[in-house]
Amino acid sequence: DELVVANQLLNLKEEAFQAIIVVVDATNLERNLLLCTQLIDLGLPIILVLNMADLVQKRRISLNTEVLQQELGSIPIIEMNARRGEGVNKLKKKLDEVVNAPLGQFYDPRSVAAEAVSEIKYQLGCQNYYQAYLLLQYGDSLTFLSLDEKKLLNDCKAQFKFNSEALQVEETTQRYQRIDQIVEAAISAPESGSSTFTEKLDRYVTHKVSGYLIFFGLLLLIFQAIFAWAAAPMDFIDLMFGKLGNLISGSLPEGPLTDLLAEGVVPGIGGIVIFIPQIAILFAFITILEESGYMARVVFMMDKLMRKVGLNGRSVVPLISGLACAIPAIMATRGIDDWKDRLITIFVTPFMSCSARLPVYVILIGLVVPEVTYLGVFNLAGLVLMGLYLLGFFMAISSAWVMKKLIRAKSQGFLIMELPAYRWPRWGNVGITVLEKSKAFVFEAGKIILAVSIVLWVLASYGPGDAIQQAEEQITQQAQQNETLLETLEADVESVRLQESYAGQFGKWIEPVIRPLGYDWKIGIALITSFAAREVFVGTIATLYSIGDAESESTIKSRLQNEINPETGGPRFTPAVAFSLLVFYAFAMQCMSTLAIVKQETRSWRWPLLQFTYMTITAYGAAFLVYQLMS
Repeated sequence: DELVVANQLLNLKEEAFQAIIVVVDATNLERNLLLCTQLIDLGLPIILVLNMADLVQKRRISLNTEVLQQELGSIPIIEMNARRGEGVNKLKKKLDEVVNAPLGQFYDPRSVAAEAVSEIKYQLGCQNYYQAYLLLQYGDSLTFLSLDEKKLLNDCKAQFKFNSEALQVEETTQRYQRIDQIVEAAISAPESGSSTFTEKLDRYVTHKVSGYLIFFGLLLLIFQAIFAWAAAPMDFIDLMFGKLGNLISGSLPEGPLTDLLAEGVVPGIGGIVIFIPQIAILFAFITILEESGYMARVVFMMDKLMRKVGLNGRSVVPLISGLACAIPAIMATRGIDDWKDRLITIFVTPFMSCSARLPVYVILIGLVVPEVTYLGVFNLAGLVLMGLYLLGFFMAISSAWVMKKLIRAKSQGFLIMELPAYRWPRWGNVGITVLEKSKAFVFEAGKIILAVSIVLWVLASYGPGDAIQQAEEQITQQAQQNETLLETLEADVESVRLQESYAGQFGKWIEPVIRPLGYDWKIGIALITSFAAREVFVGTIATLYSIGDAESESTIKSRLQNEINPETGGPRFTPAVAFSLLVFYAFAMQCMSTLAIVKQETRSWRWPLLQFTYMTITAYGAAFLVYQLMS
């Protein structure tokens, strides 16, 4: 975060800023004013926005903005309640005016490194001494500096013995001493022995016993809602796509294009759109927990657990973020200073069940978990879904514990964070977030699924040489000789066409490897295609089981339920097969994008390949045990 700001504000080649808006929490100026004082020393034109003015009034805090303005170099100050838009018009009017540079100075770097900052100010043409000081601090990480300029900075640091860390500690200490004096002069709060609502609630929410009970209770509510509330819209979407496929096959002339649309594109896209209600519910709950301030408490509680398994305190944020998507979660590990701790966090984060796994979980749970409700509230499907998320979490921390022993990371990082006050969520923000997340999920996954569906339909509709034609003729001859086979002739022809196609041949080739897990060649094809993205599994399965079934309005779920295992004569998706698949996807690294980001963050193919191998072996072994035990 510091580097992003430094690259923007220290760029010597950029034009001058007209104004910089610094938004701070008015109830916590002691912590929030640090950056503001640094910008003042840079001589930048600043408008200070004191946000959360409503909480200032609620807590009966007396804030003297005139004193604050005077102490901060006469910079413009605007009080604002951004949640209700109060103060926004004042800010807009101020932006129409000329914003002057602040007066005065907080920290003079010449008092600790006079020779170094003077030399850099002269050599690089800095506007002031503090800018030269920050160039010395951040030099190697600033993208706008040339190699010669970075060499100049490093040579200067070596010549004048510029100790970055020691000087940062000294600077921060002096700034906070001055900030404390300013806050004491500008703010007065009533002395009261009574606790605030947030403090009272935190006694239970962050308690070592009740805190975890509340957290697991909320998780249970979320997973119950994902099944209970989404059932009706999902059934409707599933039925509509079934009718759409039937409409296309009945309205358009017969031919490859019609078959492609009805049997490939529509089922493939339908296999992802059907999960919009559940994705929306998941992100709605996550957004509400974040907006209310509760998610920060979850991070705080999980930090205690992380330490017991040897993880860095800062590992909590990436792991929690992994519930949405592993890619930004892995990028969030940049905040972990120790390389070994960061590597362990990167390695185990993909075990957290991301939103892309949700479609796979839902379709398989819906196939084999009976619709049973306990105590009139808890449905069994929701409990199973929660169990899968917890399974991924426990695998992540178990793997981290093992890696910690093997790598022997000695450092112990600390998580320092502010627990915000509890507030009602802004429902407009919740709605926008749900809309954006759902749209991103559908369009990002939809592009992949559309491409995979088209390729898969081609591979499943055509085969090498005249293999398909010969198989059709053989089935037809057998039916003519045996009248009982005439009743199922059409279905048998479609089945043999699929088996003799390119997709079928490839599926048969990999089938011996996955047969011990209870999978057939069709499931094998879905496993391979889902390496593009986990949710592609559902689109692939929907496409494969729609080949030759375009005129049927049956739903995806009913097609899978009606699939027969030719060896047993029973259903293909038995509880043993379904739970084997569920465990496989809970542990497997079925995402090329995640592998790419791991390579980017570790700057080597060694770690993503090792991670892929470890997760695949773990997934295969766990799926094998589940299938063998349940069979």
